[in-house]
Amino acid sequence: MATLSEWVAGSRPRTLPTSVVPVVVGTGVAAGEGDAIWWRALLAGFVALVLQIGVNYSNDYSDGVRGTDEKRVGPLRLVGSRVAPPKQVLAAAFGCFGAAAVAGLVLAAVTTWWLLLVGAASILAAWFYTGGKNPYGYRALGEISVFVFFGLVAVVGTVYVQVEGLPWEAWAAAVPLGLLACGLLAVNNLRDIPTDRESGKKTLAVVLGDRWTRVMYAACTALPFMVVLAISAPHPWALIALLAAPLSLPPTQKVLNGATGPALIPVLGETGRLQIAYGVLLAVGLAL
Repeated sequence: MATLSEWVAGSRPRTLPTSVVPVVVGTGVAAGEGDAIWWRALLAGFVALVLQIGVNYSNDYSDGVRGTDEKRVGPLRLVGSRVAPPKQVLAAAFGCFGAAAVAGLVLAAVTTWWLLLVGAASILAAWFYTGGKNPYGYRALGEISVFVFFGLVAVVGTVYVQVEGLPWEAWAAAVPLGLLACGLLAVNNLRDIPTDRESGKKTLAVVLGDRWTRVMYAACTALPFMVVLAISAPHPWALIALLAAPLSLPPTQKVLNGATGPALIPVLGETGRLQIAYGVLLAVGLAL
C-alpha cells in the first residue's frame, strides 16, 4: 500500500506548473481585456491541475503494466516500483479525469456547449498518450500534444471562459507556454532515451537522438523570449517577462553540456521554475 507521500511523488509535482501556469497567463490576458472573472479562472485552474495529475497517474499505470518503467531513472513510479497496485493507480487517474469533467461541465454551462468537445478531447488525449493498444506517446507525437493542450487549449480556453472571445493576445501568449511545456517533456524524455529505446517506446527524443533532443530543449527555452519581443510591440509591459531569462541559463547549460541520467532530474525542477517565473511575469505584463 503506497503512503500519502508516495502518492504525491507519483503525481510528479515538478511537472504540475505545466498545467497551472497557462491558466495564470490566460487570466492575465483576460485582465488586460478588462473581463477577468476570478471564479472561472480558479475553476479552469482546477480542471487543468487535476487533468495533469490524471495524466501522470495514467502514464504511471500504462507504462507500469507494459514494463516500460522497470529500469527507468527518475521520480517514483507507483506501478513500476510496485508500491501501489495497478488498479489503484488506474482508479486515481480516472478519478482525476472525472473531477475535471465535472468542473468543465460547469464552465461549459455558463459559456458555450462546444467546450464539452474540448474537454472530451483533452481527457481522451490524456488517456491515449500512453494508454490503449496504440498510444501516440510511443509514436513520437507527445510534444505535439503537449504544445496543443498545455499551450493553445489551456491558455486560449482560459481566456475564452472569462471574456467569451478569442483575442489575438490569447493565441500569441499560448505559443511560448506550449514551447516551455515541450521543453519539460523533452528533458524528461532525454533522460529516458536508453530505457525507452530498450523497451520499444519511440518518443521524439528516441527518434531525434541525444544531440538533437538537447538542441530542441534549448530552442524551447529560448524562443519564448523572442515571442515576448513580438508581443511587446503593442503591449510594452510584456517585456517584464524578460526578467525570467536568467533562469533559463542553468538548465540549458546542463543539457547542452551533456548531463545524463540522474543529473537531468534537477533540470526538471529548474525548467518548472523558469516556466512559473516566465508565466507569472508575462501574465502581469499582459494584464497591465
